[in-house]
Amino acid sequence: MSNPKELELKEQVIRMSGVDPLKCMRCGKCSGTCPSYDEMEYHPHQFVYMVEKGEIEKLMASPSIFKCLSCYACVERCPRDVEPAKLVEAIRLLVIRQQGANHLKANQIPDLLDDDMPQQALVTAFRKYTK
Repeated sequence: MSNPKELELKEQVIRMSGVDPLKCMRCGKCSGTCPSYDEMEYHPHQFVYMVEKGEIEKLMASPSIFKCLSCYACVERCPRDVEPAKLVEAIRLLVIRQQGANHLKANQIPDLLDDDMPQQALVTAFRKYTK
Protein backbone atom coordinates (compact mmCIF):
# COMPACT_ATOMS: atom_id res chain seq x y z
CA MET A 1 0.00 0.00 0.00
CA SER A 2 2.45 2.62 -1.16
CA ASN A 3 -0.09 4.68 -3.08
CA PRO A 4 -1.00 7.86 -1.11
CA LYS A 5 -4.59 7.70 -2.42
CA GLU A 6 -5.01 4.17 -1.05
CA LEU A 7 -3.66 5.27 2.32
CA GLU A 8 -6.02 8.26 2.36
CA LEU A 9 -9.01 6.06 1.49
CA LYS A 10 -8.06 3.56 4.19
CA GLU A 11 -7.81 6.29 6.81
CA GLN A 12 -11.13 7.73 5.66
CA VAL A 13 -12.90 4.35 5.92
CA ILE A 14 -11.47 3.71 9.38
CA ARG A 15 -12.46 7.20 10.52
CA MET A 16 -15.99 6.94 9.08
CA SER A 17 -16.64 3.47 10.47
CA GLY A 18 -14.87 3.78 13.81
CA VAL A 19 -13.58 0.23 13.32
CA ASP A 20 -10.07 -0.99 14.08
CA PRO A 21 -9.39 -3.75 11.52
CA LEU A 22 -6.24 -4.77 13.39
CA LYS A 23 -8.43 -6.31 16.11
CA CYS A 24 -9.56 -9.02 13.68
CA MET A 25 -8.08 -12.46 14.31
CA ARG A 26 -9.59 -13.83 11.07
CA CYS A 27 -11.66 -16.54 12.75
CA GLY A 28 -14.37 -16.25 10.06
CA LYS A 29 -17.31 -16.30 12.49
CA CYS A 30 -18.63 -13.10 10.92
CA SER A 31 -18.69 -14.67 7.47
CA GLY A 32 -20.17 -17.90 8.80
CA THR A 33 -23.21 -16.05 10.09
CA CYS A 34 -23.70 -13.72 7.10
CA PRO A 35 -27.06 -14.33 5.36
CA SER A 36 -25.66 -12.84 2.12
CA TYR A 37 -22.53 -15.02 2.12
CA ASP A 38 -23.38 -16.85 -1.12
CA GLU A 39 -24.14 -13.58 -2.93
CA MET A 40 -20.97 -11.73 -1.97
CA GLU A 41 -17.69 -11.58 -3.87
CA TYR A 42 -15.88 -10.59 -0.65
CA HIS A 43 -17.14 -11.87 2.68
CA PRO A 44 -17.14 -9.93 5.97
CA HIS A 45 -13.80 -11.27 7.21
CA GLN A 46 -12.27 -10.48 3.80
CA PHE A 47 -13.60 -6.91 3.97
CA VAL A 48 -11.82 -6.41 7.28
CA TYR A 49 -8.56 -7.86 5.96
CA MET A 50 -8.73 -5.83 2.73
CA VAL A 51 -9.33 -2.62 4.67
CA GLU A 52 -6.37 -3.50 6.88
CA LYS A 53 -4.24 -3.94 3.75
CA GLY A 54 -5.59 -0.75 2.16
CA GLU A 55 -7.37 -2.39 -0.77
CA ILE A 56 -10.24 0.09 -0.60
CA GLU A 57 -10.56 0.75 -4.34
CA LYS A 58 -10.95 -2.97 -4.98
CA LEU A 59 -13.75 -3.09 -2.39
CA MET A 60 -15.37 0.04 -3.82
CA ALA A 61 -15.57 -1.67 -7.23
CA SER A 62 -17.13 -4.83 -5.80
CA PRO A 63 -20.88 -5.49 -5.98
CA SER A 64 -20.51 -7.02 -2.50
CA ILE A 65 -20.95 -3.63 -0.87
CA PHE A 66 -24.53 -3.55 -2.14
CA LYS A 67 -25.20 -7.21 -1.30
CA CYS A 68 -24.61 -6.60 2.41
CA LEU A 69 -27.97 -6.41 4.19
CA SER A 70 -26.58 -4.31 7.07
CA CYS A 71 -28.25 -6.80 9.40
CA TYR A 72 -25.25 -6.66 11.74
CA ALA A 73 -25.21 -10.44 12.23
CA CYS A 74 -21.45 -10.28 11.66
CA VAL A 75 -21.13 -7.63 14.36
CA GLU A 76 -23.07 -9.75 16.86
CA ARG A 77 -20.99 -12.84 16.12
CA CYS A 78 -17.53 -11.24 16.29
CA PRO A 79 -15.65 -12.21 19.46
CA ARG A 80 -13.36 -9.16 19.13
CA ASP A 81 -16.01 -6.49 18.39
CA VAL A 82 -14.53 -5.66 14.98
CA GLU A 83 -17.87 -4.71 13.35
CA PRO A 84 -17.35 -5.64 9.68
CA ALA A 85 -20.77 -4.26 8.67
CA LYS A 86 -19.65 -0.77 9.64
CA LEU A 87 -16.69 -1.09 7.27
CA VAL A 88 -19.01 -2.18 4.47
CA GLU A 89 -21.31 0.78 5.15
CA ALA A 90 -18.38 3.23 5.15
CA ILE A 91 -17.15 1.90 1.80
CA ARG A 92 -20.67 1.99 0.38
CA LEU A 93 -20.99 5.61 1.48
CA LEU A 94 -17.66 6.47 -0.19
CA VAL A 95 -18.95 5.03 -3.47
CA ILE A 96 -22.24 6.88 -3.21
CA ARG A 97 -20.46 10.14 -2.49
CA GLN A 98 -18.11 9.63 -5.46
CA GLN A 99 -21.01 8.93 -7.78
CA GLY A 100 -22.77 12.10 -6.71
CA ALA A 101 -25.81 10.10 -5.72
CA ASN A 102 -25.76 11.55 -2.23
CA HIS A 103 -28.75 13.78 -2.79
CA LEU A 104 -31.86 12.80 -0.82
CA LYS A 105 -33.84 15.91 0.11
CA ALA A 106 -36.49 16.20 2.81
CA ASN A 107 -39.20 17.16 0.31
CA GLN A 108 -38.66 13.85 -1.55
CA ILE A 109 -39.65 11.72 1.43
CA PRO A 110 -43.46 11.92 0.96
CA ASP A 111 -43.05 10.43 -2.53
CA LEU A 112 -41.12 7.51 -1.06
CA LEU A 113 -43.71 6.62 1.56
CA ASP A 114 -45.18 3.20 1.18
CA ASP A 115 -47.46 1.27 3.55
CA ASP A 116 -45.05 -1.67 3.53
CA MET A 117 -41.85 0.33 4.01
CA PRO A 118 -40.68 0.61 7.60
CA GLN A 119 -40.32 4.20 8.76
CA GLN A 120 -36.84 3.33 10.02
CA ALA A 121 -35.72 2.66 6.43
CA LEU A 122 -36.59 6.21 5.39
CA VAL A 123 -34.97 7.75 8.46
CA THR A 124 -31.82 5.73 7.88
CA ALA A 125 -31.72 6.59 4.18
CA PHE A 126 -32.21 10.27 4.94
CA ARG A 127 -29.45 10.17 7.55
CA LYS A 128 -27.00 8.41 5.25
CA TYR A 129 -27.71 10.16 1.98
CA THR A 130 -28.01 13.81 2.96
CA LYS A 131 -24.35 14.31 3.87
